Amino acid sequence: MSSNMCSSTSNSPKPPLIFPLLTTLFLFLFLFLSAAAQSSSECSDQFREMITTHGQTPNCRKLTTLKAEFGWTILQNKTTTVDVFFGARLDNDEGWLAWGVNPGHRPQMIGTRAMIGIKYKNGSFGVDTYNITSDTKLGCPLLPSKLDEDDDVIFSNLQIRSQSDLVVISATINLPSKYNISRLPHVWQVGDEADGNEPKKHPTTLQNVDSTETINLKTRIGHSVGQHRRHLRTVHGILNIVGWGILLPLGVIFARYFRQFPYQWKYWFIAHINIQIVGYTLGTIGWAIGLVLGHSSRYYTFRIHRILAIFIFTFTTLQVMLALRLKPEATDEYRKYWDMYHQFLGYALLALIFVNIFQGIAILKPDHTWKWAYIGVLGALAAITLAFQIRTWVKFLQSSKKEKEKEKDNNKSNAQAPTGGGPPNGGKQPLVDGGGGGGGGHPGGEEPPKLI
Repeated sequence: MSSNMCSSTSNSPKPPLIFPLLTTLFLFLFLFLSAAAQSSSECSDQFREMITTHGQTPNCRKLTTLKAEFGWTILQNKTTTVDVFFGARLDNDEGWLAWGVNPGHRPQMIGTRAMIGIKYKNGSFGVDTYNITSDTKLGCPLLPSKLDEDDDVIFSNLQIRSQSDLVVISATINLPSKYNISRLPHVWQVGDEADGNEPKKHPTTLQNVDSTETINLKTRIGHSVGQHRRHLRTVHGILNIVGWGILLPLGVIFARYFRQFPYQWKYWFIAHINIQIVGYTLGTIGWAIGLVLGHSSRYYTFRIHRILAIFIFTFTTLQVMLALRLKPEATDEYRKYWDMYHQFLGYALLALIFVNIFQGIAILKPDHTWKWAYIGVLGALAAITLAFQIRTWVKFLQSSKKEKEKEKDNNKSNAQAPTGGGPPNGGKQPLVDGGGGGGGGHPGGEEPPKLI
C-alpha cells in the first residue's frame, strides 16, 4: 500500500510550465521588437560614397524618418560655415526632396530656409533655394526665391546627384550669428509630385509630419520634438502585437486542441484563461496608449485604425467578462449556444486583430523587420495550428474506423446468436449487444471522440 501511494504521488501531474515560458517569450519579443524599432544611426554605404570628396568623408547619420540621410562638414576656422549633404530615395518618375534650417527656437516648416531638389518626369534634376512662409501652408505656390536678405542663411555651391533611386542634394551654407551649430533646428521632407520648379504638397503620414529635429553638429546627437511620441508609438505597437496579436491566438490554440481532442491536458483551462488575461491586459494598455496618442495628434487622424481598435477592445472585453462571470454550467441547456457564440466571436476578433495590426504597421512605417517578424510569428502559429488540425483529423478517422469495426463485429455476433428454445445461458439474454455490458454499443460505455 505504501509503495503504491508513493508511486501515485510521484506520477501525479506536475504544475504547468507554460507561464514561465510565456514570460520568457514576452521578454524575448519585447527586446527583439525594441531592437528592430531602433534602426541604426549609421548612414548607408551608398550615401557615404556619394558624399565623399577627395578621400574625405563628412560626418553622416540616418535621420529618424523618411529613410533620409544627412551629412555635414564644419569648415575649419569658420564655425558658421558648413558643407551639408541630404539624401533620400525617390522611387517614382518624379518627386522632390528638401532640407533646410529654421531661425526659430524649434524646428518647423514655416520660416525654414531650404534647398529643394526636384526630379522631373524626363529624368533630369534641378535644385534651388526656397523660403517657406505661412503662405505656403495656406496653399500658395512654393517657388524658388533668393535668400539675400540681411542676416539670412546663404546657400552656395548647390549641387544635385543621383545613383539608382538615391538622390543627394548638397550646398555650402553660411549661418548668421543667430544660429548655433550646437543646437541647430533643421527640417527635411520628401514629396511625390512637382510642377516645374514648384514642389507640390507632400503626404501627411506620420513620417512626413515628424521630419524635424534639433541637432548638435559637434556631437552628432539630434533631439526631436516628437521623439517621446515616437517612443510611445513603439510601445503602443509592441504591446498590441504581443497582447492582441500573439497571446490571444496562443490561448485559442490551447482551448481548441488540449481540452479533450486530439490531446487531453488537465491544465488546458488554466493555461487558456491565464494566457487570455495576460494578452488582454497588455492589449488594453497598448490600446489606452493609442487613445492618448490619437488625442494629442493635431495634424492627423487614422479613422479606420481607431474604429477597429475600439471595436476590438469593446468586444474582447465582452468576451472576457462573459467567460469569467456569466458562463453557463456544462449541464445548462443553453451551454451549446454560448459555446457557438464564444467561438464565433473569438475567431472574428482574431481576424480583425490581424488586419488592424498590419494597418498599424503601415501607419507607423517602422523598419521592415517589424512586418516580417510578425509575419514569421503568424506563420509559426499557423504551422502549429495546421499540425494540430492534421492530428485531429487523423485521430478522428482512426477512431471512426475502430467504431465501425466494433459495430460490424457486434452486428455479426447478433446475427449468429441462437434464436430458438430460449437463451442458452440459463434464461438470460445474450450479452453481446452492449460490448460486454457497457451499453450504448460502445465498449466500456465510452463515447467516440468528436471532431472539433
